[in-house]
Amino acid sequence: MKKKQIMGLALTAVLTLGACGKTEPAVGTEPTPADGVPATPTEDADTPETEDPGSDVPLVVASDDFSEKFNSIFSGSVPDQNVADLVSVSLLLPDRVGDMVYHGIEGETRNYNGTDYTYKGIADCDVTENADGTVVYDFKLREGVKFSDGVELTADDVIFTYYVISDPSYDGGLTLYSLPIKGMEEYRNGSQTMLSLLLEAGPDNTDFTYFTEEQQKNFWENDLQAAGELFAKSIAQYCINNGYLTGDDTIDKNYIANGMVNWGFATANEDSSITTNVTNTTFTMQGDDVPNEADFWNEMMEAYEGDVVTLSDTEKAEEGISGFLPDEYKNAIETGESAANISGIEKTGDYSFTVTLDQLDASAIYQIGGYVIPMHYYGDPAQYDYANNKFGFPKGDLSIVREKTTKPLGAGPYVFDKLEAKTVYMKANEYYWDGVPFIKDLQFRVTLDPDKEPGVAQGTLDISDPSASKERLEVVKGENSNGQLTGDKIQTSLVDVLGYGYIGMNSENVCVNGDPASEESKDLRKAIATVLAVYRDVNIDSYYGDAASVINYPISNTSWAAPQPSDPDYAIAFSTDVNGNPIYTDGMSDEEKYKAALDAALGFFEAAGYTVSDGKLTAAPTGAKLNYEILVGGAGQGDHPSFGILTQASEALKTIGFELRINDLSDSSILWSSTEGGTAELWCAAWQATIDPDIFQVYHTEGGSSYMYRINQPELDEMIIEARSTTDQKIRKAIYKECLDYIVDYAVEIPVYQRQDCVLFSAERINTDTITKDITPFYPWAREIQNMKMR
Repeated sequence: MKKKQIMGLALTAVLTLGACGKTEPAVGTEPTPADGVPATPTEDADTPETEDPGSDVPLVVASDDFSEKFNSIFSGSVPDQNVADLVSVSLLLPDRVGDMVYHGIEGETRNYNGTDYTYKGIADCDVTENADGTVVYDFKLREGVKFSDGVELTADDVIFTYYVISDPSYDGGLTLYSLPIKGMEEYRNGSQTMLSLLLEAGPDNTDFTYFTEEQQKNFWENDLQAAGELFAKSIAQYCINNGYLTGDDTIDKNYIANGMVNWGFATANEDSSITTNVTNTTFTMQGDDVPNEADFWNEMMEAYEGDVVTLSDTEKAEEGISGFLPDEYKNAIETGESAANISGIEKTGDYSFTVTLDQLDASAIYQIGGYVIPMHYYGDPAQYDYANNKFGFPKGDLSIVREKTTKPLGAGPYVFDKLEAKTVYMKANEYYWDGVPFIKDLQFRVTLDPDKEPGVAQGTLDISDPSASKERLEVVKGENSNGQLTGDKIQTSLVDVLGYGYIGMNSENVCVNGDPASEESKDLRKAIATVLAVYRDVNIDSYYGDAASVINYPISNTSWAAPQPSDPDYAIAFSTDVNGNPIYTDGMSDEEKYKAALDAALGFFEAAGYTVSDGKLTAAPTGAKLNYEILVGGAGQGDHPSFGILTQASEALKTIGFELRINDLSDSSILWSSTEGGTAELWCAAWQATIDPDIFQVYHTEGGSSYMYRINQPELDEMIIEARSTTDQKIRKAIYKECLDYIVDYAVEIPVYQRQDCVLFSAERINTDTITKDITPFYPWAREIQNMKMR
């Protein structure tokens, strides 16, 4: 429950997930004059008809709750990002299969599912790989693109945006600064945020070189506590907003108590009291004896022994502790020498610029080609002088950018109007470069998941994204007179999620003789994985029906790097025995497959060093056990896609003397704490992926493998880095296939399911002929929102 695991930190315009996904630039249509300059709202402008019958009927879209950070470079939650995406534009965007469109000014025509689509955007980009290893991205902007206030978008806006997200004090989700851009390191050197300096110094510091004694005292005695209480409140509110309750009415009436229990810092007792897990304090939940924000924060501080940074990074719901501190603590203070500019970012004209990397990074284009925000609105034009290294704000101080976070402005298809009564109101951008939207008013309305399907059926919502399950899809079919998912009342779009579900193992906790890389340790893990894998098909079908499918490699099927069944070396995960022979044969019944998997598991256990007698395990080798625990966040009720897999596998393993203990957590935060802390043995979870298949953050020694899987093998690390060092997709796919085979052989992850996002459209109120065609994870419905019409 607590957090989704994220594969890739970059939340750029091209990576947003969710029903309202990426929206701009809308492509595949040409509502602009022949010369490619977008229409502007004048008497002679070639704009869509304003008398369209549905033009003034608002489009109402379901949303999860907002964090009210609608600035595209600071938003962290999907609901906020969905709003920001409609307000903003990006330099480059992907096509329907996830390939970047590098020449958007004239447009590129590409075929998808037998149809030619023309993709246009606001920029062209030519990439040159030089003999010395440097890589130059040469951009040219479409002229005439305007922000929603009528000011033209130029190279200065791009330069400003780059410097904002490269600033030493930037704490948003974009990671342009991590790229090997020439001069980036020199520019960011010699600075630290006041927050980091204060935390390093501690409350008893006597060196006031970079801050005053009064600032230090105020931070430790006042501001940190106040921010911590807001941090705790945000967690508790997150639990309520997402429907996470304890089931005890007395506890649930106090949202702080509910949050403490759900986040793993307190335990609910039978008498409706709660007891904190670290300080062992009991709150009776009677009268005034209820916990408050300070109690929650103090409990977290005790748990982390005052380590604010780790606490913030580990426990945050959507916002870290810095988000609740006054801006002065986010500012960067000069502590040494640094360059005056980033030498690799060069303006070459009013509508052109280059970005130079010291070395090739295949994922760089997703950051370099990201959002553009208006300098005149988010910055200070008086402080912008490119020739004299002034970039629209004081270096190290982004307060003028942050102060407009709740009131965004951009060049996207819609203009932010207001947030009122949990609804964001937006209006069509009359200057939108790709044609003024037909629908003049749009609303994002906060809606609980159980209400998302009924809302579309009953007419209170036009578009929603309910969680797809077998039962939910049957309800949708029942709404349509034809009994199908798409009919006279509701049109349904099912699109693979950019992510996948899995069962993981910590190789250091499930191994033989303390050596997780040994063949014996791999055989132990393969024994368990083989039995788990055989029960995937029946249980995923039971839980999801048509809304999910079983996968065999630890990668989302949406990725171009994912192996396909038609590939000559494609293999079913964990379908060979200890000698490399196939476990299953054509025509086997399910029961025959289950028995074959169990027999194969015995072979793996014996190879791992287990004593086997009469078909049963009687003793484990040194460092291994006859029982292991698997964590699953099924809310204590088995409500998880993999729960059925676990129960069947556990029963089967028990018959050969091995116990797989299922710990169905009502508090899923225990799962995340255990995986991140390295104490979990096995667990069920899901990865959320990015458009680029780079797996550094998950499997490289310096990424997720350092604390989760504990693979830590130089051979795999080298392959992951090699895959980053070329842009040739065929070569990268071949290298990633080697990586995936290595991971499966190491047996720390059982791929389980690829689920689908479900988006419901009202066929009664939306002209369904105008909905984006061939929606994909990389090309969501809102990418052509300006062409949609109401009935």
